[in-house]
Amino acid sequence: MAEFQPDMREYGGPRQGKRQELNRRLFMQLQVFTGAAQTAMLAAELQAAALPAVLYLDLNDAHGVGLLSWSDDPDFFTTRLRECLLQPAWAGLKPRREYTMFGRTYALGHEPDLEDWLLRHPVRAALSEENAWAVWYPLRRKGGFSGLEPNEQTAILREHGRIGHAFGAAGLAQDIRLACFGLDRADNDFVIGLVGRELHPLSACVQAMRKTRQTAHYIARMGPFFVGRAHWRSAGRI
Repeated sequence: MAEFQPDMREYGGPRQGKRQELNRRLFMQLQVFTGAAQTAMLAAELQAAALPAVLYLDLNDAHGVGLLSWSDDPDFFTTRLRECLLQPAWAGLKPRREYTMFGRTYALGHEPDLEDWLLRHPVRAALSEENAWAVWYPLRRKGGFSGLEPNEQTAILREHGRIGHAFGAAGLAQDIRLACFGLDRADNDFVIGLVGRELHPLSACVQAMRKTRQTAHYIARMGPFFVGRAHWRSAGRI
C-alpha cells in the first residue's frame, strides 16, 4: 500500500493546458444571536470595525440576528471579529450557539476559474444586493457514501448538482458550499448557504434536493436551518 502523502492544495479544471491548483481558501462563519433590539447599533459597530460581513434579520425570531463574516486567514475570527463582538452593542446579545456554522471553501476539481471559485464567488453571492434572502444549514453524510466507487459518487453528486445549476440558471438561487470537517461542534461535514432575491425559491430548492439519491439515502442529518433577510452588508473584500 502506498504511503499517504497529505496534499493541502485545491484543484480545478485545466487552464491554458495546465491543471489549476491553489493552496488558499476562504473561511466563512455564521453566528446567530437573540436580544437584538437595536440593529442600527450592531451595524454601526461592524462598519466602524470595517469587517467583511452581512447582518441578517432572523425570520423566526423578532429579536434575532445572524452575522455572516469571512476571511482567507482564520486568525481573523479570533482577533478582529472577536474584538468587534466584545463591543457593547454585540456583547449584550445572547448567542444561539446551536446555529453557529463555520467552514472553508473547496473545489471539486473541474472549476474553470479556481481562484474565483474559492475566494471571490462566495463573497459576491453574499454581498449581492439582489440576494435579499438566505437559508443556511449544516449537513452530515452517512459513512456509506465514502465507501462508494468514485464513478458512483460522481453520478450521485451530478444529479444533485443539476438541480442547483437549474435554480442558478433561472436566477432563483445561488449556493455557497463550505466543508467543515473537524471544524463543526456537531461533527457535520458541510455548510450550505442558499441566497436569492425571494424566499420561496430557496425553500423550493431544498425541497427538490430531498428527492435526489444523495439526500434520500446518504444524508444522516441536516440543520438546524437559519433563515434571514439581509439588513446590512459591508463593502469588505478579503
